[in-house]
Amino acid sequence: MVRMLRPFRRAVTYTRWLHLFMAVVWPVMWYLIDNTRMYLAAVLLALAGLVPAMRTAEGVQATGLLLGRRYGARDTEIVPAPSATWADRGRTVVWLQCRLFLGGAVSFLTIHLPMLAVDLANTARGGGADPSTFVRVPGQHWWHALLVPLPLLVLAAVVVVAGELMTTLARRLLGPSPAERLAALEARTDRLLERNRIAHELHDSIGHALTVAVLQAGAARAAGDPAFTDRALAAVEETGRAALEDLERVLGVLREPEKPAGSRPTLAEADRLLESARTSGAKVDAEVDGPLDTVPGPVSREGYRILQESLTNALRHAGAVPVRVGVRVADGTLLLEIRNPLTGAIPGPGRGSGLRGIRERAALLGGRAHTGPDDEGDWRVRVELPLG
Repeated sequence: MVRMLRPFRRAVTYTRWLHLFMAVVWPVMWYLIDNTRMYLAAVLLALAGLVPAMRTAEGVQATGLLLGRRYGARDTEIVPAPSATWADRGRTVVWLQCRLFLGGAVSFLTIHLPMLAVDLANTARGGGADPSTFVRVPGQHWWHALLVPLPLLVLAAVVVVAGELMTTLARRLLGPSPAERLAALEARTDRLLERNRIAHELHDSIGHALTVAVLQAGAARAAGDPAFTDRALAAVEETGRAALEDLERVLGVLREPEKPAGSRPTLAEADRLLESARTSGAKVDAEVDGPLDTVPGPVSREGYRILQESLTNALRHAGAVPVRVGVRVADGTLLLEIRNPLTGAIPGPGRGSGLRGIRERAALLGGRAHTGPDDEGDWRVRVELPLG
């Protein structure tokens, strides 16, 4: 019993009832204009449904009254937007007709079912029934009093069922079209890709800076040489400044999403990465072959981040070891190769967000990435990125 009464404790039940009642406003107005041709009310309403703005008006009403939500609070079920295609207009026309006839039926029952309950009560006391009630109550019997709650229960059921039916119809007829669903999916995908890219940016730039700074500080503390300590602290300061610049670039993307990515570092600034790794104690041997200035911006920027992450992994997991870096531009391909001796456990397949980030960056540009030990006992990162 309590479960049956639950819908009547929800405000949306009554707003749906109001929504159904509002459907008869137009036919009543037309009745005052021309009560001999009531079918024209439905015809004119169908023509109004072809107006693009009608979908907006109906969507706003349905969102607030049928779903019980503020306008704009959620737009995945009902779209309060103008009709963009003839299919949208057709669905709006069908919606208006369904609302007209279902709303008219519920409004009619809302008036006459309580009148029927009053007639039953009157005839139970020996009185007469109202002749305008759509169901005539025959005779005068005391047991009519037992039937008084029945019309009211029927009305309650009609209100709940009709409200649910109208909400279902609204989701189908005023909901997003296939084109709108596809556009929403593409927008969501773009947001997820952008968030993923920003996460990679933060991981690569800040992770590299912190790794270098920790190694430099540790080396300065262990050296016991004031001159070396001064050089290490200067390197820590320079690394921190560079990290702040990178952080400012990433935050600039968050603050101004429309800002182009051209301010991000490219392979032309790779010397800064190599020098920071050298000041951390690593012996970096770099070989650059080919014109880096001909590498397209997106490829050069992703190549910089791949090189940065590879150097960070070498410093973090292997320490101050010799690192060989090769950058080659030839035959329409950018080849990056970073090698360093293995000094610890070999990471398992797919482990580490850094390795995943390298592979994801390469795949995003249509390239290939291989990470793992080679035949010489070194850890090797080899990435090939197409230039076109």
